[in-house]
Amino acid sequence: MEYRQLGSSGLLVSTLTLGTMGFGGGGKFAKVGTGSVEDARQQLDLCLEAGVNLVDTADVYSDGVCEEIVGEALKGRRDEVLLATKVRFPMGPGPNDRGLSRHHVVRGCEASLRRLGVEHIDLYQLHEWDGLTPLEETFEALDSLVRSGKVRYVGISNYSAWHAMKAIGVAERGGLPRPVSQQVYYSLQGREAEYELVPLALDQGLGVLVWSPLAGGLLSGKYRRGQQAPEGSRQLQDWGEPPVYDEDKLYDTIEVLVEVAEARGVPAAQVALAWTLAKPGVTSLVIGARTTDQLRQNLVAAELRLDESEIARLDAASALPLLYPYWHQAATASDRLSPADLSLLGPHLPT
Repeated sequence: MEYRQLGSSGLLVSTLTLGTMGFGGGGKFAKVGTGSVEDARQQLDLCLEAGVNLVDTADVYSDGVCEEIVGEALKGRRDEVLLATKVRFPMGPGPNDRGLSRHHVVRGCEASLRRLGVEHIDLYQLHEWDGLTPLEETFEALDSLVRSGKVRYVGISNYSAWHAMKAIGVAERGGLPRPVSQQVYYSLQGREAEYELVPLALDQGLGVLVWSPLAGGLLSGKYRRGQQAPEGSRQLQDWGEPPVYDEDKLYDTIEVLVEVAEARGVPAAQVALAWTLAKPGVTSLVIGARTTDQLRQNLVAAELRLDESEIARLDAASALPLLYPYWHQAATASDRLSPADLSLLGPHLPT
């Protein structure tokens, strides 16, 4: 297992992170998985054996049941992992049971600590943007949690680039905890993060934790053009995360993915994960699985290294067009581009 620095923090995290959204199976999350405490223990065993040192969860997963299961599975080995959770989404019927107000952030953290059965959270992440609460209020609440020892590091998730830069600016101006990471969606199926979020991470020293690097299973190799979706699958039907805007392009990408995987003699999912791990700025992939066999296969991706020709084929199949102002920058600013700029524009410049 390789370990990478989490942004500008001193933390080293494994390139694969155990995602736990499939534990609990409450409400809409039953579509993702119905993992029990015993399932969680088995998956944690596999991850620890493979060298995974980061576990990611959230208060909203199965209305807190997921955190309770994670807490049970971690008993007796809390010190072997870094533990990340999140706050923002509704956790009750009241008007203040959601958002990033001081009230909800502090209350949410204390509730997560109780459910997890731990004394501190290693990485506390703002799960989604809140355009109503002043960022000063949110980050002052986070500061109080850090100073009290309940939280070690702060991260953001699902922020746009301007949201993230504003959050960083507010934190730095106020001497408040600066985010060390952002959790984003990024895969062969959806590369929009390359426009601004990856350059932002490279420029500002943010770690990048990638959620759903297999696009909710779309990149597992089980979904093929002209074939019926696998029984029990949630994609292209009733889940909708991530959205699929162009099925033809998706299947074109999957065809190349499967060809590369077959030539390698490995599952398509491993190639999809290895491709994402090879991209600039990426720190760790948050992987979850319905079964221990799926997880065991996906963990092998940490050891898979694609060559330049394989990456180039996958890049070409999944490429997004340059939006404005990027096509203009590629045409007129190539003499003065930073490494962050080149993470997006580099492949579009003359060799």
